[in-house]
Order: sequence, then structure tokens, then C-alpha cells
Amino acid sequence: MSRTLSVLVVDDEAGLCAGVARVFRKLRVEGMDGNEPYTFETQSASRAEEARRLWSQTPFDLYLVDYRLPDANGLDLVRELRSRDEDAPIVVITAFASLDVAVTATKNGAFDFLSKPFTPEELEAVVRKAVRQLTLQRRARALEEQRRRARFEFLSVLAHELKAPLGAVENYLRIMKDQVLGPYVSNYETQIDRALLRIEGMRKMISDLLDLTRIESGEKRRELQRLDLGEVARQVLDNYAAEASARGIALELHAPAPVELQADRGEMEIILNNLVSNAIKYNRPKGRVDVYVMKDGEQVTIRVRDTGIGISEADAAKLFHEFVRIKNEHTAAIPGSGLGLSIVKKLALLYDGDVSVRGQPGEGSEFTVTLKATSGGRDPAKEESHPQDANPPSAAATR
Repeated sequence: MSRTLSVLVVDDEAGLCAGVARVFRKLRVEGMDGNEPYTFETQSASRAEEARRLWSQTPFDLYLVDYRLPDANGLDLVRELRSRDEDAPIVVITAFASLDVAVTATKNGAFDFLSKPFTPEELEAVVRKAVRQLTLQRRARALEEQRRRARFEFLSVLAHELKAPLGAVENYLRIMKDQVLGPYVSNYETQIDRALLRIEGMRKMISDLLDLTRIESGEKRRELQRLDLGEVARQVLDNYAAEASARGIALELHAPAPVELQADRGEMEIILNNLVSNAIKYNRPKGRVDVYVMKDGEQVTIRVRDTGIGISEADAAKLFHEFVRIKNEHTAAIPGSGLGLSIVKKLALLYDGDVSVRGQPGEGSEFTVTLKATSGGRDPAKEESHPQDANPPSAAATR
């Protein structure tokens, strides 16, 4: 089914209005979105007063306005229309074709102009350009509205995520201020430890937010270099050795040969830090974490396997959105920002790669990141947003 655009022709020549209507009845204009072509419905007005009455009842998608009308200057109508409608193209029709007229019409908000007399082919050419302009403007407006909604939802979720830890810290401080447990500081060690844990969680969320913002805006400084990903992974595991040892979790790196790629070391560390940190946090006591780093041609693969709480197929499908947290009895007491895996996803996309997860509840999880070894120079500020980023999910508990 074709889509219909409404056209208002404002001209006191009845023959011209009838001829324009005939052209529009036959005209089909392909859109820029691959959908069905546009068709047109026209109405006409011979005077400015009649035109104002028509567009006040129903706005039109395209206007053709005569430069001189019996009761008004056509440019006055152009200015009025432009103040009412930011999108609809306005084409000025004039028998006084000159550079001055064209410049004046454009300054007053006209998209283009047609010199009388004009042929059907000339009218079609102007209309095709106008429709292209209209669809581009509407697409830009829809994208901006989508981004506005996404920002609002993102900030709403952020406020929700910060509200709970702030409230908890406030409650612990009030307990101490009111000396509910007595006058000695030692009585409040549990409350102090819990408050510090909450503050650390908020600090991690802020750090992740800064990483996410820098990546998406392209403001993050990137130093691309040839590096051995196995060596980076070894350093990351060394950094988590004490934390893993405290819970009896064994860490092992499987990188039998140098795995070289062109990349920013900091970005590789962010990917590995998030995956290894999660593998430890969501593991069982005396479990293990295996990190595999390998290369096959131009594809580099990072695989992190743990023996932890695992994940269901339904939860795995939504895990890489911002603020997504998998809420169950096993994750309720585990802190997290809900941003780490979405950051991993965005970084992988910069390297023409992706991230995936598989696992079963109670049987551990395996995260796989693929990267193209030579594509680390892409500009994140120019990357298109992915559908999953446009609608941040509501807050839940996160992995």
C-alpha cells in the first residue's frame, strides 16, 4: 500500500491549480527508507485567507505558494508557514524569476521555487527533491526523539540504581548519629562496613558510566598499538589473584602462543577486567575460572569460563543492555553497576566483533568475545546506535 502526502497549492490561477493536481495524481515518489512509494492528494486555495483557513484545520506535508496573491504577498505566507511548521517544504511559484526573488524566498524559509510557466517534468523534479528533504527531516526528528526518550529512560534507571545505596548509607549514618547501639564506635563496625561497601558500589557505577560515556562519545583517548593479548590477560589475572584466592577460586590462563592484534591496551583491559571480575563474583567457593585467548586468522577470541551460578537462556538474551541485572536468590547480595557487560559489548563492536554467553543455571557460564585483529581504529563517535541501546530496560538486579 502506498503512502499519501497532502499538498496545498496556493495560486489564483485556476488552470495552473488544475494542471498541478493532474500531475500529482499520476506522481509516485520513492522514499529513502525502502518502503512503498509516496502518492499525493492536493487541495487548492486562490487567496491567502482561504489558505490560512485550510492549513489551520489540517497541516499539509508540502506547500506550493504563488509569489503574488490577490490579498497578500506570497512571502508573508511563507514566513507564517515556517513559524507554524518546521518540516514541510515550501515551494514558491513565481512569474518573476530572478536571483533576487530566489534569494529572498529562501531567506524567508522556502525550500525551492518554480518559474512560471513550468513543465510537469520541472514540477516533478522539485517535488522529488522536496520529498527527499521532508523524509530526511522527519527521520532526523524521529531519531532525536528516540534519543531524547533513551536519555530520559537511562537517567531514570540511573536515579533508581543510585537511590537504594544512598538510602542505605543514610540509614547507617543515622543509626550511628543517634547512637542506637551505644556510644562506642566498635559497636558500629557492621554498619560502617556495609556503608563502605555501598559507597564502593556507587564509585564503580560512576567509573563504568564514565567509561560508557567516553566510548560512545569518542572522547576516550585511544592509543592503538600492536600488543599481545595473552600478556594483557596474564596481568589482569595477576590483579585478581588475591580476590580469587580468598574464596579458594583457581584462575588459569590458556594462551599457548602470543596473540597479537592492533588495539588500545586500556580497552582490552576493560573487557578482561569485566569478564574475570564477574567470573569470580558469580562463582562458587573453591570454583575455578579459565581464560582462553586465541587467534584464528584475523579473528581473536577471548573466552572466560567459570563454575558459578550459571545463567538461563532467557536471561542471557538480555544481559548486554545497560543496567540489566539478573535478579534471583543467588545474585541479590552481589554488588554490581549493571553496566560492565554493555561496555564489553560496545568495545567488541568497535573491533568488528561481538560478545555472547552460554550456560545453564547451576552449571557455570562461558562468555566469548570476538575481535578482528586489524580493525581497532574505528571511531566510536561515528558508530550507529544499536537497537538494544535505544530502549534501556528497567532496573533489576545485575550480573
